[in-house]
Amino acid sequence: MNDVFELRSADAAGRIGELRVPRSDTVVETPALMPVVNPNLQTISPARLENEFGAEICITNGYIISQSDYREEVLSTGLHEFLDFSGAIMTDSGSFQLAEYGDIDVTSAEILDFQYRIGSDIGTPIDIPTPPEAGRERAADELATTQNRLESIQDIDTGEMLVNAPVQGGVYTDLRERAARDARATGLDIHPIGAAVPLMNAYEYGTMVDVIAAAKRGLGPSSPVHLFGAGHPMMFALAVALGCDLFDSAAYALYARDDRYLTVRGTERLPELEYLPCECPVCVAHTPDELCAMPDDERETRLAEHNLYVSFGELRRIKQAIRRGNLLELVEARARGHPAMLDGYRALLDHADQLEAEDPTSKDAFFHLSTESARRPEVRRHHERLARLSVDGNILLTEGDTNAAYDQSWRVVPPFGPFPRALSETYPLTAEVPERLDDAAYESAASGVAKLVEANPAAEFTLAHRGWPERALETIPERVRRAPLESMDEYEERGEGEP
Repeated sequence: MNDVFELRSADAAGRIGELRVPRSDTVVETPALMPVVNPNLQTISPARLENEFGAEICITNGYIISQSDYREEVLSTGLHEFLDFSGAIMTDSGSFQLAEYGDIDVTSAEILDFQYRIGSDIGTPIDIPTPPEAGRERAADELATTQNRLESIQDIDTGEMLVNAPVQGGVYTDLRERAARDARATGLDIHPIGAAVPLMNAYEYGTMVDVIAAAKRGLGPSSPVHLFGAGHPMMFALAVALGCDLFDSAAYALYARDDRYLTVRGTERLPELEYLPCECPVCVAHTPDELCAMPDDERETRLAEHNLYVSFGELRRIKQAIRRGNLLELVEARARGHPAMLDGYRALLDHADQLEAEDPTSKDAFFHLSTESARRPEVRRHHERLARLSVDGNILLTEGDTNAAYDQSWRVVPPFGPFPRALSETYPLTAEVPERLDDAAYESAASGVAKLVEANPAAEFTLAHRGWPERALETIPERVRRAPLESMDEYEERGEGEP
């Protein structure tokens, strides 16, 4: 495991961890939000970020400082004193400026050395953020340049400063996975996934998920991961479930400047609100009309405060969900708030096998909330176990009770399918399932039946079901006898399934 990152709790690929930052002698609990501090324009001071909002880490732009009039002051006093922030400070390298303006007059080695000399705790070399619209050849060329720059800094003395190894590759998942393996091989400390901002700005959350999943495959489970530019609380739960640990947000200030009000369901425009749907101190103390009537600077500050309260509150909610083992239920709730988030959630479940590898086998409860619930890692794991089970004799698979006419009577519960009754009180088979189930749950249960039957060709099986849809029954192997289960009383009177 990475020697600066320690895992504490996990759910899906999400985790609560501890990032040790030796230069500032701090430990940052992840997932963590890093508010972006613009050294030229501070809507909320770093001291307030730390003392009022609980920020343990922030991020500022080392390149801007290197080009500024106060460069020598920061070199003299140190970054922590200059910003008045005692937690961990990450510095960016100017990659954003490179992407925006096409060139910057500094090398990776020079900017990393400058970050070290001003007292940064986590420094960043210059990578090339490849935009989503770039062709594969350009993405591969720019990735090679990024990798060369990572190799060029290997001999630079950075002392106790941690160093980022960014992961690029555009929207090409094979390039992302390769880049992640190469970044991990450098032995550097933290791995930012770059150039995701255009995908988020375009609400292309499905593509974003595929990019993150590819990077995670290359990085493995022990690497701390920073999702660059992910500052909207609407998508924190989704990104955490994929295994992202650090988020940087300039959104709290940029959105406030434009009278935009962040929520976990999306963004609202302040002039269009009649009520403030939040319990933070700003929203409790003011009405939308009162905020709109404030001078611009004051309104901007109040909105930035609200945006921070919502963002930090969502991360606390996510951590509690990880502790309880219901992170995916929170992701699903957020997915129902916006169609693009639902695309992201469905893309997440396309990687259920990858999530399952890190997902704990025991949790608090499983809630079946929608058709997507049938695709969760827990269901996949159960089906894989069914494919390995050995049974013999005449087996009843039933939604009803036991029947003495059979050698064994297994329970069947959608979306999982069959399981021995002795496991009825084990996770996730204690699932809370609605009475009005969707077809996807039955189809998933039928897939589980098929897994068990195919693994045991010598056994005889009867499925007693309560009106499963035809599409689900088509999944059941032909040699399985089927018995519609109108009621338990009628079934017990018959004594056996009808062919």
